[in-house]
Amino acid sequence: MAKEGGFPFAVSVDDGAAALQVISSDVTNFAFATPRGVQDVTGVDKSAIERLLLLADFSVTLNGVFNDAANMSHAVLKTVSSTSTVRTVTLAVSGQTLTNECVFSDYSLTRAQDGSLVWTAPGVLANGAVPTWS
Repeated sequence: MAKEGGFPFAVSVDDGAAALQVISSDVTNFAFATPRGVQDVTGVDKSAIERLLLLADFSVTLNGVFNDAANMSHAVLKTVSSTSTVRTVTLAVSGQTLTNECVFSDYSLTRAQDGSLVWTAPGVLANGAVPTWS
């Protein structure tokens, strides 16, 4: 049976010291993908495309509001520019958890005209492990 939207997600990310921190209350929205590479192997003798599935991948973009309290989003993400830390990212909803080891390439802050301070942080798979829900 399908579930309706509006149920909460738990979002956790390792800080610069590799300690997993729950930052769900700071995350306003996010997008993630678990694509597979595809190789076209169509021979000239075919009249339709043949493909092979290749490697799995994972990407995530977290967006949120600035919070510099201990163990919250700014404390977790402020070291993205100064460390090369692989970070565990967990997305949990309705008893299902997707856990991946990621590298984050940016932690970008935007101060809007209305005075709001928001951030975005994109991450991609780091360790070659297939993204799997548990």
